[in-house]
Amino acid sequence: MTIIVFVYICILNLVGYGMMSNDKRRATRNKRRIPERNLFMVAWLGGALGVLTGMYQKRHKTQHTTFTAGIPFILLVNLFVYGFVIVKLG
Repeated sequence: MTIIVFVYICILNLVGYGMMSNDKRRATRNKRRIPERNLFMVAWLGGALGVLTGMYQKRHKTQHTTFTAGIPFILLVNLFVYGFVIVKLG
């Protein structure tokens, strides 16, 4: 069961990173953007580390307080939940 949680976390973080990269690419090409609520939803579902990594690696949304304060907060919540689930499962 622990491996399923690990795979879930990895996939969501890869998706979060990919969404930030894709949104940055769309922004530079003046294409239709990914809604911010979708980026936050992936973060809340467990992909906050991927979103945060993509945010700073791609220098995307780093001027938005909702992202610079919100995503690290969500990451802390994610870490707490991950720890709780891992302790309960294994």
